[in-house]
Amino acid sequence: MSTAVHVGNDIDPGTGAVRTPLVLANSYALPYDPSQMSWSNTEVPFYTRNSGVNQLALQRKLAAFEGAEDAVVLASGVAALHAVFFTHLKSGDHVVVSDVSYEAIFRLFADLLPRKYGIEATFADTSDPDAVRAALRPETKLVHLETPANPTTKLTDVRAIAEIAHAAGALVTVDSTFATPLLLRPLELGADLVVHSLTKYINGHGDAMGGAVLGAKELIEPIKADAMVDVGGVISPFNAWLIGRGAITLPLRMRQHCANAQAAAEFLEADPRIAYVAYPGLASHPQHELAARQMSDGYGGMMAFAVRGDPDTMNRFVGNLRLITSAVSLGHDESLIVHVSGDGPRVAAYPPEFKTWGHLRFSVGIEDAADIIADLRQALDATFG
Repeated sequence: MSTAVHVGNDIDPGTGAVRTPLVLANSYALPYDPSQMSWSNTEVPFYTRNSGVNQLALQRKLAAFEGAEDAVVLASGVAALHAVFFTHLKSGDHVVVSDVSYEAIFRLFADLLPRKYGIEATFADTSDPDAVRAALRPETKLVHLETPANPTTKLTDVRAIAEIAHAAGALVTVDSTFATPLLLRPLELGADLVVHSLTKYINGHGDAMGGAVLGAKELIEPIKADAMVDVGGVISPFNAWLIGRGAITLPLRMRQHCANAQAAAEFLEADPRIAYVAYPGLASHPQHELAARQMSDGYGGMMAFAVRGDPDTMNRFVGNLRLITSAVSLGHDESLIVHVSGDGPRVAAYPPEFKTWGHLRFSVGIEDAADIIADLRQALDATFG
């Protein structure tokens, strides 16, 4: 908790303010003789596309959270993911990707990167080390994992996959947005780079967008030079300041998210009107043992479940909720739920129950657990009464 409060915050030398202020400038004063400075420098502010006061402060805080040597923050989570692939892949490279991934990742590797840049991808069940091993090729340069995966909460054994990938000469990247650095630290398990959508838990208040990549300096510096400075995917000072402020309470919020989600998942699983619940904290989760071994201090605030019935039944259930808000995104202080149904190539790897019933992706907030459960109960009663 002390790291969350203090790292990345400095007393402002100009005003004496005890909090790093919001600095909205897009330019900073140059030295007397700027001819000797590097116009690509990303460590000393002179132009906000390269870096700014609030960006640098946020990067220091996140690196401390993750135990990383360096960090780069960008305009969104997807910008951070794209920055990794844009920087560290080239035409002719091959990538192994978790077969259950965020929608933008699926489109990047199923369509955009192969079609535009000749980067090939194999979607594999990364929860199965043998499947990953079989998917590797001589030209495989990167294995991208998402754990827990969106939306099924499938987990990947990061240490096991990192050993397989590194033996083949490939980098390992992990989207750890669902877990946050409080519950999972992939770098300590052998991953090379960790990606977070800062829009979600790390900001935590639903009012800012950003993304981050963390890892060794030799891997982060090219991302800063290529994807941030030259492509321009920089975060705004205001978003960096908001996210830095939100991150201060991340440890406190995650305790409440985890406790509330565990209670809500147990309530839902015990109700016969619920078709299934996918939450790593339940003993019924197929990878509960891995979650207990790999994650720490809780199992997160994300789950998927379905009520028994057709899609209209699901819609009526969501419509009957009063405390829980129907909206996209996740990791906010308020509980959010979204009904997703349908099929297609992206859901081909989903568990059978997801295909049979559809799913509700439920981001459990930090309200009182009793109030969340009461809202679920009254919505079920109104839907099936």
